[in-house]
Amino acid sequence: MIEPPILDVRGLSTDYTLRRGGKTVRIQAVKDVSFTLAKREVLGIVGESGCGKTSVGRSIVRLAKPHRGEVYFAGKDIFTAGSEDLRRLRLKIRMVFQDPFASLNPRRSIGDSIAETGDIHGLFDSKADRQRQIQQALTNVGLDSSFAAHFPHELSGGQRQRVGIARAILPAPDVVIADEPVSALDVSVQAQVLNLLADLQAAMGLAMIFISHDLGVVGQISDRVAVMYMGRIVETAPTQDIVDRPLHPYTRTLMAARPKPDPAFRIKAGIEIGEPPSQFEPALGCPYVKRCPLATSQCETADPSLRVIAPGRMAACHNI
Repeated sequence: MIEPPILDVRGLSTDYTLRRGGKTVRIQAVKDVSFTLAKREVLGIVGESGCGKTSVGRSIVRLAKPHRGEVYFAGKDIFTAGSEDLRRLRLKIRMVFQDPFASLNPRRSIGDSIAETGDIHGLFDSKADRQRQIQQALTNVGLDSSFAAHFPHELSGGQRQRVGIARAILPAPDVVIADEPVSALDVSVQAQVLNLLADLQAAMGLAMIFISHDLGVVGQISDRVAVMYMGRIVETAPTQDIVDRPLHPYTRTLMAARPKPDPAFRIKAGIEIGEPPSQFEPALGCPYVKRCPLATSQCETADPSLRVIAPGRMAACHNI
């Protein structure tokens, strides 16, 4: 019997309204995004800055307001949930944010920040139980229990991100959405935080959405990858398939642009021609048409839909 997904995203679209040139305009940050997340699976969402990957994560937990679509968590529709049901659902779906300093209240101690969700939901039996769970969360992320008395400005970037992770796993969730959790960290610290997330995911049996602009980082931790461009998913596949044989021209560019530990290596194929289309003036056809080496006249007028290319693989391209 096939186990149902823990998270099922269907046709998710999120728009933002802003002022430009004295006029109110609407841009579509996320366009018709669909995917599933299995229990204990890590799905990487990768794409360049501004492609909508963070908006996907924020829309799932309703930190951003989606305009269309459905999201089911364990069979329950998140978007139709009332305020009380949403509070309970958010205990099971937690976020780790990109900026570990901005996401922590500078006036609250580390211990109070970690315990905040438990305090709001009345999850602690006593002060002693609260202290014990704070200490356990700190231990789980590799920090000494004494950090509970510190404040964010006293910690390094890597330590603050560990605190952000500790806050996300107290109480223990079913799904963690990690939004660029290592992009603000030094490379050496990135590896430590990635290893920590992988260890916690395995030990706690978590399902995880790992969002990043770096395909190399995503490849280290993900079971499956969804590649985004201009608000939509253009390719999905198991991680090793993406690494070994990317199909979509944009995915190929991302793979070719990855740095190699070889001073003699020079990136050539990964350099794109042209600029991405404006969000204020979306293309009629494929949004990648102006930068794509495979573009044809069909690509200028027809927007390709995401379709099955091979078992477990999908891509949005007319020429694959």
